[in-house]
Order: sequence, then structure tokens, then C-alpha cells
Amino acid sequence: MQKKIEEFLTSLEVEKGYSENTRVAYKNDLGQFLHYLGNKTVPRVESWEVVRKDHLVAYILYLKGDREYTSTTVARKVAAIKSFFHFLVGEGFIKDDPTATLDSPRVKKYLPRAISQEDVEKLLEAPGVKGTPRALRDRAILELLYATGMRVSELVALNTGDVDLASASVRCFGKGGKERVIPIYERAVQAVEAYRTKGRIHLLHQPEQKALFLNQRGERLTRQGLWLIVKGYVKEAGIPVPVTPHTLRHSFATHMLRGGADLRNVQELLGHANIATTQVYTQVSNERLREVYDEAHPRAK
Repeated sequence: MQKKIEEFLTSLEVEKGYSENTRVAYKNDLGQFLHYLGNKTVPRVESWEVVRKDHLVAYILYLKGDREYTSTTVARKVAAIKSFFHFLVGEGFIKDDPTATLDSPRVKKYLPRAISQEDVEKLLEAPGVKGTPRALRDRAILELLYATGMRVSELVALNTGDVDLASASVRCFGKGGKERVIPIYERAVQAVEAYRTKGRIHLLHQPEQKALFLNQRGERLTRQGLWLIVKGYVKEAGIPVPVTPHTLRHSFATHMLRGGADLRNVQELLGHANIATTQVYTQVSNERLREVYDEAHPRAK
């Protein structure tokens, strides 16, 4: 059974060009399902040919009940299993697809969380005015995240040549390798310039290193490293609500729309392929406006 999973993963790479991260996610989800079939079912399932819809329904209940996974996680795992069985049918290994009439778990849609402009300001100021290489780097990171709305993966992938301080813009590559150029405000320009001229040189170990943001070892900063940086400053700034690097992307979009920016322009800046994805932020903005109104007019509730 494991061999068929390996064949499926190879097809994702060779035929569909899926990224390594995506294939690892599929591998983990299918591996967990295989473990369930071999250890939780009676009698034990030893071939993909004998898997039935009842097995899948029981597995979904197991994920929701015993494992207490969120609906989003369960839906992702079910999607991986469906793709796998479609592959098995396409390869002629099985005749009937047990997932054909299986409904995907309903996913509760959450509005992206944005923080107030006051809390954004606290976070941006958190690195202080210390001129240490780390403080200069961290201030540049925070300013760029909020100035551009870039994804974390896009920011850590930046090279030194991707930021054009003369034109106050940054070039990044989003999903599917699609390139976009984003303008940045003056304070972000100053923060990046200070880091490039006074901070990065002290973190640099290899002259040929192209990464813009470096860790203490002189290597490209990772997403996990960036997450820890933001987490530390959120605590330092005393912001009481949960904040992740992606929160700054949400805040960028929400504040732009609240300030009157055109929805299409925000879509381009965020690198969204579908404008419906961007429209979610108009809901966030409207929700916040209602909260402000309710706070100012408590009797109107």
C-alpha cells in the first residue's frame, strides 16, 4: 500500500509539478490514513482495493472526535485522500472510487484577523532605536511586511537586488512564480536602507550571499525564524490579541480598503489570482466599522 502512495507522490512531482512542501503535506496525510487502516480497522485493511466508503466515514469521525482536528484540517486530509483514489482509478489499480460520493467536511469560514493601526504602530516601534544589526533587520522586516502586505514566504525569499530604494519599490515572486512590484512608503525605505548599510554587513558571513534578510549564522532567514521574531515583538509591545506575520498582511489590506483604496489595486498588491479572495477584506473592514459605531453609540444596539 505504501508503494502506491510513493507512486502517487512521484506523479505529483513529475506530471503536475507540485512543490516539495505540497508533496510532503500529501505524504503526511496519506501516511496517517494508511496507519489508521492498519491499526484502527477491524479487520485490518491490507489493500487499497478493499477500502470502502464506510472506512472513510469512520476515519473522518476519528479525525474529528479522537484527534479533535479542526474542520479545515479534516477537509484538507479528505481532499488528499480523494486525489489519491482518483489516481488509483486513473491508473487502473482499482475499479471503483470509494470517495466518489463522499462529501467533503464543511469548513467554517473565518474572516482574516487584522489589528488596529495603533497596535501596528506599537509593533513597528518595538525594535526601538537601537542600532544593533538585529534591531535594524527586525525593524526593516516589520516595516516591509506592513508596507507591502507580502506573504512570509515572499519576504524571506527576497534578495538584495529585489528592493529598489531609489524608486521606493520591492519586487517579489508570489504563488506560481508570478512577479509583482509593490511600492513602499518612505519610512519602510529608510528602515531597509539602514539595515542594508549598517546591519546586514555585520550578519553577512559569505560575500556571495544574496539573501536580503539574514539570521545570526549569515544564512537566509527562514519562515520559522521570522515568526519567532514577530512573536517576540508582539509580546514586547504588549499587544493583547494574537498576531502572526500574516496578520500584518491582513492589516495592510484592511487598512488600505478602509482608507479608500481601489479593490482591484489591493488585489494586485496582494498577488491574489481571484478578486473574491480580496473581497473578504471588505467584510473585515465593515465589521470593524460596525464595532466602532457600536462603541460610540451603545444605545443604538
